[in-house]
Amino acid sequence: MKYKRILLKLSGESLMGEDNYGINYNTVRHFASEIKSAVEMGVQVGVVIGGGNIFRGVQGASKGFDRRQGDQMGMLATVINAMAVQAVLEELDVKAKVLTAVSIEGVSEKISWRKAVENLEAGYVVILGGGTGNPFFTTDSGAALRAVEIGADLLLKGTRVDGVYTADPEKDPSAAKYTNLTFDEAYEKNLKIMDMTAFTLCKENHMPIYVYDANKPGNLKKVLDGEPIGTLLQ
Repeated sequence: MKYKRILLKLSGESLMGEDNYGINYNTVRHFASEIKSAVEMGVQVGVVIGGGNIFRGVQGASKGFDRRQGDQMGMLATVINAMAVQAVLEELDVKAKVLTAVSIEGVSEKISWRKAVENLEAGYVVILGGGTGNPFFTTDSGAALRAVEIGADLLLKGTRVDGVYTADPEKDPSAAKYTNLTFDEAYEKNLKIMDMTAFTLCKENHMPIYVYDANKPGNLKKVLDGEPIGTLLQ
């Protein structure tokens, strides 16, 4: 098997489905089913989810919240999302554990890479909430950090677009899709794949990133089977 351990990054907004806010059960069930398909292949799965469907620190700061406190509120939003994914995974008979950057008694244990790896090797899907635990960092940076910490073979960024394009394909019909890119090429072309902190962390630690359409059923399994349905950066 090409990938023994992966880190899947999903945006908080992706959990809204067709709703305007919050968590859509059917959408969470879709992502949980995708994760289950990976587990059934024998792949160890870590998950990081954003919190933008509930609260985004940057937006809070623009409305008057202190940025540091706003980011902490956003971190708690990611924990709510992590719990939702855990609940639906368990409905599907998939063992799942939530670890968070800040321990929340009765809800989750605090992240340590040893604990995360132990749970992955014991067959649990490990959902890593709370971002990095620090303000001023995005959940993209949190995903890059956790992917490196757990020794993932691949960081998957699930989006609503099937890869990286020369321009926004939703706005420019002439945009061309990349199948493979180096980190240096992505820098030079100023492609907005992840924030610069996350991107640099992956480059410096030789963590490949795969961007793909996470909304289409069966796509995660296709990526793990080696089908070129997205864009690989390495």
